[in-house]
Amino acid sequence: MNEKEKMLSGDWYNPMLETLPEERNRAKELCRKYNSKLDKKYLKELFGKTGETFQIEPNFFCDYGYNIELGENFYSNHNLVILDPAKVTFGDNVFIGPNCGFYTAEHPLDAERRNQWLEYAKPIKVGNNVWFGGGVTVISGVTIGDNVVIGAGSVVTKDIPSNVVAVGNPCKILKQL
Repeated sequence: MNEKEKMLSGDWYNPMLETLPEERNRAKELCRKYNSKLDKKYLKELFGKTGETFQIEPNFFCDYGYNIELGENFYSNHNLVILDPAKVTFGDNVFIGPNCGFYTAEHPLDAERRNQWLEYAKPIKVGNNVWFGGGVTVISGVTIGDNVVIGAGSVVTKDIPSNVVAVGNPCKILKQL
């Protein structure tokens, strides 16, 4: 199995080997073009899937792009970062405040393995009708249900069910909707 196949399957992989650095460079170049020209054609070329209606305010950054899927009526405010060695899927009617991050990459706690540049990734899935306040961080492997509000500054480390308001670090359910 090559490094990209390992990455996509959730196994340990080295992001500095084979085609992965070039793929990240391609994504960085498309992000740079989008951020300077604000032409959605660069995002459509970059992402695995988009809906017809979406808006991402600059600046936007990602690792690969092809693992990102946007549903219909997607909006993100400034400074969205999506680290996407695994799939990041957003449903319909997702709204993201400024300075938010979605991070699928995980790094070893063991220094010896970490010093070998090894990492693995787990997908993030966001349902429909979800609102993220500013400064939210979503960690790898998390699924967020439908009709959810995540409060500003939250760090989402575990799954969040549908129909709730959740806040905090770590993010916890505050109330049912």
